[in-house]
Amino acid sequence: MRDADYMKQALKLARRGLGRTNPNPMVGAIIVKDDRVIAHGYHHHYGGKHAEINAIQNASESITGATLYVTLEPCGHYGKTPPCVDAIIQNNIGRVVIGTLDPNPQVNGKSVARLKQRGIETEVGVLADECRNLNEAHFKHMTTGLPLVTLKFAQTLDGRIATATGDSKWISSEPFRRLAHRLRAVNDAVMVGIDTVLADDPRLTVRLVKGRNPSRIILDSRLRLPPDAGVVKNREAAPTIIATTSHADDKKIAYWREVGIEVLVTREDEAGKVDLKHLLGILGERGISSVLVEGGAGVITSFLRQNLADKAVIAIAPKIMGKGVAAVGELNRREVSQTLKLSFNKIYRMGEDLVVEARFNPASG
Repeated sequence: MRDADYMKQALKLARRGLGRTNPNPMVGAIIVKDDRVIAHGYHHHYGGKHAEINAIQNASESITGATLYVTLEPCGHYGKTPPCVDAIIQNNIGRVVIGTLDPNPQVNGKSVARLKQRGIETEVGVLADECRNLNEAHFKHMTTGLPLVTLKFAQTLDGRIATATGDSKWISSEPFRRLAHRLRAVNDAVMVGIDTVLADDPRLTVRLVKGRNPSRIILDSRLRLPPDAGVVKNREAAPTIIATTSHADDKKIAYWREVGIEVLVTREDEAGKVDLKHLLGILGERGISSVLVEGGAGVITSFLRQNLADKAVIAIAPKIMGKGVAAVGELNRREVSQTLKLSFNKIYRMGEDLVVEARFNPASG
């Protein structure tokens, strides 16, 4: 088999850690000797053994002189676990094939250099794009300090997310709602505006699928969150943060902090609301590498207007509403050439809905 074929196997293993390794990246590894795979390993969960260590410990025979295939550059520093590079050297692995370098400044190229210094044949860049895409949140966070932002919403065929009276349950089908919960489970945080909380009273937890609850972030520049909101009643389920501004009432800030909900005072934007870029920077500093934005329309529009979104997952329901709440508001684009451009990653049916997964072109706007 070719190196690319073995790397595909390692990538398949790595995906098993989806939603469990954050804030660490997903990594898969296999060990090959005499054209036979003699060990598999992947990073199961944050704080657990890394993929390389699991593969080494799972080997069915001596790995001296064998080839290690790993999707991401092995770590060379002490973190939650000892350096993987040490284990590779100590076990006399003869060759290491790496999908892509790790952008983490503590690792980036250092481990490769050390392996080569020890005389271990090392190759980097096999299925590099696939390996980077697997951990796109990790790569963005490490290179920019900001989390990867995904917009998620369901709309009718004519682009409405609610009726004129505000009713939005349910525009999407049950299968897409399960997908929405899977997206929550694989993101570090889920974010909504206060209007969505007031209208829909979401809990913002993972219920329809198995998975961990993300941190919950409520954009509430005037602290209008009611004490009986669902995110308050089940505040033990997940960390909850209210992002507000200096115009918020000090007594309300004190109240929320007393009941165990964090209040984060951010800078204001031109409209006097939470400065989203400033907020994303704070979240990135806290190690949050991915944020799922669930609405409402004003929040979605703000992210688009400021070019802060990386991806979108949109359900288009086979319904026409007419007058109602548009999914996206005014973006101040006066010519077609100014429109936000996207590239479609996937388009597929899910229940009754058509689902579009797309990536925003950072050069547009």
